[in-house]
Amino acid sequence: MGRLPSKGKGISSSSLPYKRTTPSWLKISSQDVKSVTGSKILCILKAHGLAPEILEDLYHLIKKAVSIRKHLERNRKDKDSKFRLILVESRIHSLARYYKKTKKYESTAASTLVV
Repeated sequence: MGRLPSKGKGISSSSLPYKRTTPSWLKISSQDVKSVTGSKILCILKAHGLAPEILEDLYHLIKKAVSIRKHLERNRKDKDSKFRLILVESRIHSLARYYKKTKKYESTAASTLVV
């Protein structure tokens, strides 16, 4: 199988911090939410009913595809952005397929998002 088209180099050398408790020097301002509160930001937002309808990674890919389409309306001969649009849309479709399989995505919410 071929390599996925992306800028990143992977996370093979990254690791979580060994100590998972709140730092002693931390007062009120939170710099690392998970180590301070014990839960992730999205879980806190869901508990208060403030979570977004569409997931963040999918939202940013859709936003990028919309901006590339606007660019292509002005610059029709830009072959590279046509190719990049194809790559972004294929990532959107594969993510949507994954989220449909895990019941985290509804296509109606995504279609209303793109304006």
